[in-house]
Amino acid sequence: MAEITAAMVKELRERTDLGMMECKKALVEANGDMAAAEDLLRIKSGAKAGKAASRVAAEGVIGSFVSSDSKLGALVEVNCETDFVAKNDDFIAFAQAVASAVAERNPADVTAAAELPLATGSIEESRKALVMKLGENISLRRFARFEAKGRIAAYLHGTKIGVMVDYSASDPALGKDVAMHIAASKPICVNAGEVPAELLAKEREIYAAQAAESGKPANIIEKMVEGRVAKYLAEVTLLGQPFVKNPDQTVEKLLAEQKAEVHAFKMFVVGQGIEKKVTDFAAEVAAQAGA
Repeated sequence: MAEITAAMVKELRERTDLGMMECKKALVEANGDMAAAEDLLRIKSGAKAGKAASRVAAEGVIGSFVSSDSKLGALVEVNCETDFVAKNDDFIAFAQAVASAVAERNPADVTAAAELPLATGSIEESRKALVMKLGENISLRRFARFEAKGRIAAYLHGTKIGVMVDYSASDPALGKDVAMHIAASKPICVNAGEVPAELLAKEREIYAAQAAESGKPANIIEKMVEGRVAKYLAEVTLLGQPFVKNPDQTVEKLLAEQKAEVHAFKMFVVGQGIEKKVTDFAAEVAAQAGA
């Protein structure tokens, strides 16, 4: 039997928003497996999903670039250690310069991007100079580059959330509205056909387990599962979501009214999927004293 620590219980509570005893029981049942315990709690509580994926801990900024003809664009995430450095003008300018270089030079990956030229040398040389100047570790974490089928709209919510949309519409303002909607509602893809099969299968499995606990007949359970899957798809796809400026209308209907189309989008949230190491100062001092 794996040891269930207070830290594990705390982490599961933060992921699920459920009670301490529920989380501890789930961890015991799952023999300390955090992911399995989270799934157990979702099945038993009906919780929609874990919160861990949306927790943002790392610092940094999103940089963006869109060409003058709105046909070429890039989003980049550049990370640092503290919010103080994330607000530094030189750091922000570096992120914007990286976005411009990525859009114009089309690197294969982050490693290749490091060698792209900037005004002050390569991206890697400029990064090292910024590390020396600001005294923190700085890294280019990821980027997304667009060559638009239609035209590009970009939206930055401060410096922490960045969205880029490839769309076709007669009204350019629609692209900005859709980008702002994505930043607010955070869909994972454009339509139901783009939802990863493994993700949908996992959700269907959890809904089936939840429905089975109702004790209803198999045919009713099947309808319950399909209903929940349909609701899930509406929640996570851009076209299925209620438009933030008019919740009585879905994005799909909005686009249809304006004879518009969204070809693709990308959203970056600073630190998404990264967890900062939290240091327990008292425990660290005690450990050092014991040593």
